[in-house]
Amino acid sequence: MVKCREFFHNILNFIYPPTCPLCNAGVSTHGEFCADCWTAVNWIDGPKCAKCGYPFVSGYEPDGDMLCPICAAGKSELDWIRSACVYDDASKQIMLPFKHAGKIKYARAMSNAMIWALRDIDVSNIDIVMPVPLAWRRLFHRGYNQATLLAEPIAHAMGVGLDYDSVRRKYRPNMGHKTSAQRAENVRGVFRVVRPNKIRGKRILLIDDVMTSGATFSELRRVLMRAGAAGVSGVSFCRVVHTI
Repeated sequence: MVKCREFFHNILNFIYPPTCPLCNAGVSTHGEFCADCWTAVNWIDGPKCAKCGYPFVSGYEPDGDMLCPICAAGKSELDWIRSACVYDDASKQIMLPFKHAGKIKYARAMSNAMIWALRDIDVSNIDIVMPVPLAWRRLFHRGYNQATLLAEPIAHAMGVGLDYDSVRRKYRPNMGHKTSAQRAENVRGVFRVVRPNKIRGKRILLIDDVMTSGATFSELRRVLMRAGAAGVSGVSFCRVVHTI
């Protein structure tokens, strides 16, 4: 069976050679960026907060499992958060076309980067992978939920179930250019658990394309915990970073 899969894999690679989704340069495996595109992105691979994954300034070497000021003050509600890269001009060239211009071919490489971002986390206790839901109005307009496209290969790699129908989301105006407080207010009450039996007692990993203030993750975590979830963590492709 393994040899059969390898045979068809080789045939597929011959017909459709693996290429970088950004520049179409040849790569060794489907779903990876070429070396030039990879090095252009500000990946979060240095010292970071042990809980929320916020990257510390370059050159700072924390002593042990250091926390950022927000987590040290007890204001980070999720069990942990990780992100693959910083939201900046380079990552925008990946994230924005993927989210708004139908470049869904980026999804596999983005999700692989998110799996890489979990390399320091023990995910063996995760029961469910859950993409952050879209409101039906926005889903109809966009045609797809970008978080679901990212979540599918992550759930497959972890060997756990994908849950995309236990939570519904109300439509609210776009949160672009809002402050953290405005984002928290805008997202308050938008999520509703409709299948609590699938949530109760489960440890859930939330998936999103970008984390700006963390308000969406926090609000979704609030309703999931109220529905009986045992724990909620999160991973995004990129995140907004300010100097700490």
